Amino acid sequence: MPIKSFQGARAQKQRRSVPLLVRDIMTRNLIVFHPDQTIHEVMEQFIKNRISGGPVVDDSGNLIGVISEADCMKQISESRYFNMPILDRSVANFMSTAVETIDASKSIFEAASRFTKKNRRRFPVLEHNKLIGQISRKDIVKAALKLQSSTWRQP
Repeated sequence: MPIKSFQGARAQKQRRSVPLLVRDIMTRNLIVFHPDQTIHEVMEQFIKNRISGGPVVDDSGNLIGVISEADCMKQISESRYFNMPILDRSVANFMSTAVETIDASKSIFEAASRFTKKNRRRFPVLEHNKLIGQISRKDIVKAALKLQSSTWRQP
């Protein structure tokens, strides 16, 4: 006859599965730029909205590049040597076209790893090759603060 414990059945701990995907924490309402905007307009938007960059889209809303403060700084620095004003030139002249993106279905752990490896501040988020949002390092940090230690498992 097997020995039975006097403690009885232990309550099963309920582990709540929290969706930890990029699409769950990304910013959806983006400030986007167009290639024909002037760099002056872009820099005004950076200051007004307290952002340091954003996606550049065509008339159909397709992602064609990103523009950042770093892109502006590089051009401001170079314009001094060539004595050329830059503020009236278009975003198309300054934006980066080799854009690294992340898929909305990736986990925040995969996103955090990507941020570490690529040393980027933000990634445009694509779903079915369409721009649907943007995720930043800060978004990952905020999400991590909301996690309980028992949920630190990759889905």
